[in-house]
Amino acid sequence: MKVLICDDDLTSRKILESILPIWEYEPVSTENGMEALEKMQEPDAPKIAIIDRIMPGMDGVEVCRKLRLMDVEIPHYVILLTVLGSKKEIVEGLEAGADDYISKPFDSEELRARLNVGKRIVELQETLSQRMKELQETINQNKSLRGLLPMCSHCHKIRDKFDQWHPLDVYVTEHSEARVSHGICPDCKSKYYGELFEDK
Repeated sequence: MKVLICDDDLTSRKILESILPIWEYEPVSTENGMEALEKMQEPDAPKIAIIDRIMPGMDGVEVCRKLRLMDVEIPHYVILLTVLGSKKEIVEGLEAGADDYISKPFDSEELRARLNVGKRIVELQETLSQRMKELQETINQNKSLRGLLPMCSHCHKIRDKFDQWHPLDVYVTEHSEARVSHGICPDCKSKYYGELFEDK
């Protein structure tokens, strides 16, 4: 699974780039907030991001806010790296859209555990999204006519809710997944075409 690294500090980036593959994550490194946002909008973008809170220009909190404004099927899981350990700073990051935070200098085992939590959540979201798609497909496939259908006793046209009358085959086609083909039943064949089929 890809993990975005957004940190202006070269040493921090290199440390993360070296340890993530050991845990079977693929690092995607960026040096600033704008670069991170661009990477997160690419096809097959990382679903997990480790973002430094303090950066020149766009800081980590602002990156979180902009990530949450993106129209994506699966929300990104964001871990905020911070040297600011005050409750106020942590709350600000979480309210901006971060899912978790870890203090610098970070403990590698703690980071691994937090990444694994993020991975589980992303995988659950992907599974839920797939189930929702399958459910919608099932609903679409099982679209059917229900309720009382007013039908003319003579011509068998159907009256819709706007008091418009439609041929039965047209109404069925427009209001269900069924497709109508035309043929001749045995009774009608005998009644209307009896002479043509008498010797056959």
